[in-house]
Amino acid sequence: MSGTRNLPGRRRFLELALAGVAAPIALGVAARADAAELPHLEETDPVGSALGYKHDTRAVDVAKYPTHKPEQICADCQFAQAPQGDGWLPCSLFPGKAVAPKGWCVSWAKKA
Repeated sequence: MSGTRNLPGRRRFLELALAGVAAPIALGVAARADAAELPHLEETDPVGSALGYKHDTRAVDVAKYPTHKPEQICADCQFAQAPQGDGWLPCSLFPGKAVAPKGWCVSWAKKA
């Protein structure tokens, strides 16, 4: 009968294990649903400003960012994700925000 004493512990373990598997799936679905609703990154955003983000690559101060090239745009950056409904791109550098497809920041890196 000592085996039945551990039954609540086993039951709790299985509950937690199932919750551990289900939670990421549920969060992933919620994150995809929210991706279309991301707010646009503002140039005045503290992180955006620190990385020199501009909505239009042509507005970048080349004296301040000498490595900038006019053909470098967010749409061609490895950190940008698939466009949302309005054409703006979720960006892994700015979690919870979307960047302009023709934008630029100092962390720009060509898609592989």
